[in-house]
Amino acid sequence: MDFELLKKLSDAHGISGFEGNIRDIIKEEIKGFVDEIREDSNGNLIAIRYGSDLKVMIASHMDEIGFMVQYVTEKGFIKFVPIGGWYAPSVHTRRVIIHGTKGSVYGVIGSKPPHVMQPEERKKPVELKNMFIDIGCSTPEEVGDLGVEVGAPITVDAELVRLAGSRVTGKALDNRAGVYLLIEALKQMETSYTIYGVFTAQEEVGLKGARGAAFSIDPDIAIATDVTIPGDHPGITKEEAPVLMGDGPVIGIVNAAGRGLISDPRLIAWLRKAGDVEQIPYQLEVSDGGNTDASAINLVRAGIPSVPLSVPTRYIHSPVEVLDMKDIESTINLIIAALKTRFPV
Repeated sequence: MDFELLKKLSDAHGISGFEGNIRDIIKEEIKGFVDEIREDSNGNLIAIRYGSDLKVMIASHMDEIGFMVQYVTEKGFIKFVPIGGWYAPSVHTRRVIIHGTKGSVYGVIGSKPPHVMQPEERKKPVELKNMFIDIGCSTPEEVGDLGVEVGAPITVDAELVRLAGSRVTGKALDNRAGVYLLIEALKQMETSYTIYGVFTAQEEVGLKGARGAAFSIDPDIAIATDVTIPGDHPGITKEEAPVLMGDGPVIGIVNAAGRGLISDPRLIAWLRKAGDVEQIPYQLEVSDGGNTDASAINLVRAGIPSVPLSVPTRYIHSPVEVLDMKDIESTINLIIAALKTRFPV
């Protein structure tokens, strides 16, 4: 497991629609391991390994959730909107980076101090609309001089670090974990199939990139790698999320109680058989919430058989996501094992 590559991907900045930094890292990593690399009009990066058989699309979204500059107040504070799904308390008082025209500008997310709140106010979490970013300026002109404009993307200032054992914490592991494992799978796989490794854009704001990529590729089958929620820490139960971190990749059977994706049974059986034969641990998930790129790919053209394959990750959509690197390795191994076997068309 290459911790440094995972760290490079996690630490890099790229909210939905601004994935350029991530594309650059991926291009450098997969150069020489694929036959063709191209970028489409939606910002997806498509890596192709040509074969003589089945067309398999493996999708991993590049984007992370973040924010965008909405306007600057008369006193130089920055109001912002969320890009992607945030739980407000997880970002309050965090340090952020505004990616302006003159480079990175650091700031902190602030709000009304609790010391001057009324008792009823203190009982409620601060809403995003009542937060602002303080970059140290006092006027809009000072903000502009730093290259901060309306529409500038904003990301959390955090870096990947090791926890105990094989566990790590950082930002954007949703879904740089998937990006990492797709990079490694492209490097290591041996298969007769034609593989389209698609690093998708704008997943966090509506599964957008995967739709166009799937339409242009028209694959026979698709796997979407992502992260999913384990029910193994205080505040959540196994009944609410019956998968565990450290127990291997998660094969999604149903997302959003069927409103999202009902995975193709052949794909589920194909992955399970590969795991059983190679003794690779895996878990099964029936979820009543959440979606992945697989839900969008499945609906393209006449319908593309699709399945999500996810890494259990705690505290997703926060600056301190946690996963076990052994789960990433098991996911890579499961993909490689499946691609060596015949898919039951």
